[in-house]
Amino acid sequence: MGIQKTYLRVSVIISTFNRPSYLERAVEGYLHQSMSPAEIIIADDGSTDETAQKIRALQASSPIEIRHVWHEDLGFRAAAIRNKAAAAGSGDYIIFSDDDSIPSHRLVEDHLKYAETGCFIQGHRVLLGEDISKTFRMDDGSLPNLLRLTVAGQASNVINAVRFPFPLVRKSTSMRGVRSCNMSLYRQDFLAVNGFNEDFVGWGKEDSELVVRLYKHGLLRKDLKFRACCFHLYHPHYSRDNLERNIRLLEAAQQDTTVYCTNGADKYL
Repeated sequence: MGIQKTYLRVSVIISTFNRPSYLERAVEGYLHQSMSPAEIIIADDGSTDETAQKIRALQASSPIEIRHVWHEDLGFRAAAIRNKAAAAGSGDYIIFSDDDSIPSHRLVEDHLKYAETGCFIQGHRVLLGEDISKTFRMDDGSLPNLLRLTVAGQASNVINAVRFPFPLVRKSTSMRGVRSCNMSLYRQDFLAVNGFNEDFVGWGKEDSELVVRLYKHGLLRKDLKFRACCFHLYHPHYSRDNLERNIRLLEAAQQDTTVYCTNGADKYL
């Protein structure tokens, strides 16, 4: 029957790199949830001390444990720092997020309510414009305000923030729209495939490759529409310099039968 959800400890992992203003608002959103996580772990991909100072201030006032997991800045290494953060966590269930993704008020509750053995959850997002992203906080995510922002050209995909009486829940093995900024799964499943593949360096496709191996492990993707929404803050695109290499790694994983990656989370356990 799996783990009883009533007693699940939820770890929220937020990846960040030198965006303390964004990080502060993302953490603030998780500190004001309808259902609080057990812990928040900041997966810091080598930020300067400005981010560390912000995290110390958040830790000092937080009723929830906030951990800061850091490694040296050697370029974009989201796979590695997420693995390190997951290994440091104590939760039975993991919600992955980013510093540019502010949760809606019931995001943790929604992920936990729909958690299911044999599945991982993919949530969805509202996209925010450059100007509003400078100040947007969770409380700005009311539907009337989002509609005003849409008219002003500062929000799109607002339909994802609507809480219809009945959510649209669909199971599949689709690769479309895979994003680790609003994804959750049981810790035991994450470790069963050895987490993210740290051969992925530079932006792109490390989350898709993880999902490929989760499918081979026997999991299904459980899409939640009209629940578990987050608000994505605008930022310039990351460098795509390594994207072609990462695409080749993803294609190799799709052709392989490997479930357990060799360069993964086990080194931190």
